Amino acid sequence: MRRLAAAVGLALALAGSASADTFRVLPATGGEVFTVLPGGAPSMSGPLPSADTPNAPGSIAFPDSVRSYPLVPETRTYAQLLDLWQQAGAVYGVSWEVLAAINKIESNFGRNMGPSSAGAIGWMQFMPSTWERWGLDGDGDGIANPWSPEDAIPAAARYLAASGGQAEISRAIFSYNHAQWYVDEVQQLAQLFVAGGVDITFNLDKLQISLDNARGVVVETNRKLVKALGALRMLSRHERSLGRRAAATRLLSDRLVLDRRTAQASVVRAAAQARVAELRATLARAETDLASARDRSVASSFSPAAGSLLGAPSFGSGYVFPVGGGPSLVSVSHHHHDYPAADIAAPEGSPVYALSDAVVQRAWQYPDARCGIGLTMTTSDGQSWTYCHLSYLDPAVTTGVQLAGGTQVGLVGSTGHSTGPHLHLQLDPAASYPQEQAWFQRFAETAYRWQDGGSTDFITSGAPVFAVVPPETARTKDSVVLFTR
Repeated sequence: MRRLAAAVGLALALAGSASADTFRVLPATGGEVFTVLPGGAPSMSGPLPSADTPNAPGSIAFPDSVRSYPLVPETRTYAQLLDLWQQAGAVYGVSWEVLAAINKIESNFGRNMGPSSAGAIGWMQFMPSTWERWGLDGDGDGIANPWSPEDAIPAAARYLAASGGQAEISRAIFSYNHAQWYVDEVQQLAQLFVAGGVDITFNLDKLQISLDNARGVVVETNRKLVKALGALRMLSRHERSLGRRAAATRLLSDRLVLDRRTAQASVVRAAAQARVAELRATLARAETDLASARDRSVASSFSPAAGSLLGAPSFGSGYVFPVGGGPSLVSVSHHHHDYPAADIAAPEGSPVYALSDAVVQRAWQYPDARCGIGLTMTTSDGQSWTYCHLSYLDPAVTTGVQLAGGTQVGLVGSTGHSTGPHLHLQLDPAASYPQEQAWFQRFAETAYRWQDGGSTDFITSGAPVFAVVPPETARTKDSVVLFTR
């Protein structure tokens, strides 16, 4: 509770007081539909359909033109979003904080509207078939458009009400996404919004944007730096090769030609070296900005809901889950594709942490052909762990350095032999799955979700650990993980 109070206190200190509600609701004839009577400019137009029954087939205008991502996605100010959540919540008897939490988790307030890997679309991530039953035209333009917040937000409130949200909100949230981790995350975030009001709602969003942007700049700059370092190495080798050939050549005319080529190569190499120096300086500034963003977010990271949004480390049983972001973003399969390991899927740039107190045995900031950027460390219990495929390794993580559990060591990436952003985590030697360990399993549904259900029947070495799919039945060559936030 003290942690929640601290988070609320910071938000209240950073922002002014919330404005009062600017609307009232009156029941319409029959009590089935509510009409919003705003004190200011309305966000929605006309009465909204009842939550008692779904739309009849073909009763809403849901043309093909609004079934795919719009060319120009709609954005709204914080004040406009608050108005929509409050009006829709009042109409259908659902708290605006729950709508705000779902809006945040599902589409990051409209900044990432899918389609998701399952095919969900729009501001509140409806499956098209569900939208046809519960979607609505909230802005009065004649089209039920899931990419419009005036349509999608009240439709979500309607769906929650139809699922029993006025009496038992947890059951209604479960109907929105059939996972207990999702119910917990929505309710925790909604409760945080209840405690802090409008201030914490939007200040958390601002903190997350600041962190995500800072991480993104570090990832992109480091990617350019790694590429530039690779080019510099090739050019340096070429220059040295020409110099050796010139020194070994006896014929003066041939030596003069090679000397000229060596001088030209030196000019190109010097330019590449200057580019590397420039990128190192840019990366140093980006690292400083990221450190500042992290510092600003620390006080707001104590509650589980805020911690997930800000990518804070999750602690438990003397361990830390190595990737931040929570189960809405982070997922793990029980089985690796060809030997015991854990591929922890998360968006590129997600923070990576030391899973326990440890000593770094080896660290490499330049990508290995298979593992990419990574490190190997030995934890205090004597186990050796390797992290692979990072997009960025913190420069303080070097051989011999002692790390405290929860220390950020880098950012998730897809360097080396990788088909998508994830942290590859393995024991050395790789004789058993990390997922088998009790500490790892205790973080299920709080720090990550299982990609393949709740099975705990791990495949051990000596047995086949992947299935061969015949070409005629395979749909894609590679596995791709998509994220909705």
